[in-house]
Amino acid sequence: MDLQASWNFPTAITVGEGCLVLLGQRCKALNMTKVLLITDPGLSGLPMVKEAIGSCIAAGLEADVFADIQGNPTGNNVRDGALFLNAGDFDGVVAFGGGSSLDAAKAIAMIAKQTITLWQAEDIGSNWTRVDASLMLPVVAVPTTAGTGSEVGRASVITDTDGPHHIKRIIFHPNMLPASVLLDPTLSLSLPAHITAATGLDALSHNLEAYCAPFFHPMAEGIAIEGIRLVKDYLPRAVANGEDVAARTQMLVASTMGATSFQRGLGGMHAIAHSLGALYNKHHGLLNAILMPYVLIRNRSAIEERIIRLSRYLQLDDASFDGFLSWVLTLREQLNIPHTLAEIEIDLADVVLIGQMAAQDAAAAGNPITLTDVEYSLLFSNAVNGRLL
Repeated sequence: MDLQASWNFPTAITVGEGCLVLLGQRCKALNMTKVLLITDPGLSGLPMVKEAIGSCIAAGLEADVFADIQGNPTGNNVRDGALFLNAGDFDGVVAFGGGSSLDAAKAIAMIAKQTITLWQAEDIGSNWTRVDASLMLPVVAVPTTAGTGSEVGRASVITDTDGPHHIKRIIFHPNMLPASVLLDPTLSLSLPAHITAATGLDALSHNLEAYCAPFFHPMAEGIAIEGIRLVKDYLPRAVANGEDVAARTQMLVASTMGATSFQRGLGGMHAIAHSLGALYNKHHGLLNAILMPYVLIRNRSAIEERIIRLSRYLQLDDASFDGFLSWVLTLREQLNIPHTLAEIEIDLADVVLIGQMAAQDAAAAGNPITLTDVEYSLLFSNAVNGRLL
């Protein structure tokens, strides 16, 4: 099968080996003249970034790099990036890297020219209407991991470090959706197996929580089902052989499908993962991977019929809720994902606070069962201690 295509859903997407060469053309088509490529420190010195800058220069554009982005991007990262952008008079952004870089870049492109603060654009009520859309800069997104799907998202998750404890906030505007996306599997070939696994299970969590969300969005539901199948078929291949271009391509697509489908909603995995990521600065995908079976079991009464349908589509030997849960547990074990949060040095010291934060997190609204802060604390405790009840 020829794994190359151009799509316009939910935005303009080009997928295929070597498509990074099109970056300069895409920026120029968006009327950029001076491009700021935003990435993380680990990528900034790699040949792929130099290739991206070279593509922009070859198209007649000026280009520079901003790389002061943390693994869980903070409001300070976004503010520093906005200052750098304005000081250099850049008129377009390339979001390049994993989900953290993409989220930060989208937030920078949105807020840099505004008169409001970043937190005034938090996804609460109609806050997004405070943003002057005419001042937002165009974004071309180039993911280098297959997990968050931020390249097709209309929001960014940014950590607020200004208060008594850190909290992740969702910054939203419809126009934060990048205008153009390049999915080049060659950029993920060097990704270590453990990062491939964690980001791949993040893609699974997006598709799975979107599929289980209690809202009406049949299109998103259909996308989620196929996204889950792609993870099932191709994530083990990508982890076993990082040079498998076909598997890398399909995982990039599964990631994009996850973020497209979660317009339908997320749930308890993300409500707790956002809280833990803010407090402990742990990898978001790994947190979702560990939390997955515990949240599935807690939601069983509301999702069992739906999971049976999914199991049939996936052609599991045991097309039941228990069969699906067994597949998840086996996949995690195969990919060397820890079974408990304790294994990544998270204990119960903040159990009450985590419950409160999770219950208030925006993702909690999409959980199939509405959980109280006490119930989220118990769910978190189960994931720390490994209790699959």
